Amino acid sequence: MTMMSLETIRAALGWCTVINFSILLAWGLGFMLARDWIYRMHSRFFRITKAQFETIQYAGMAFFKISLLIFNLIPYIALRITG
Repeated sequence: MTMMSLETIRAALGWCTVINFSILLAWGLGFMLARDWIYRMHSRFFRITKAQFETIQYAGMAFFKISLLIFNLIPYIALRITG
């Protein structure tokens, strides 16, 4: 069994943060630019109002951002500070 070095873990967390922020940015831009099209596509499968759809989207983005901060960015910063 081999142990990963702190530098490897730090690099992995850094790249995970960049990739996940890119996904969040794409999600936000897609939602801003194609909101109606995305709503029409989803409303074919689910019976939800536009207000419910927007609430779900914003809550999903908020949960994703908070998770990203807690599990990627904060550990990355902590490893940068400590070593």
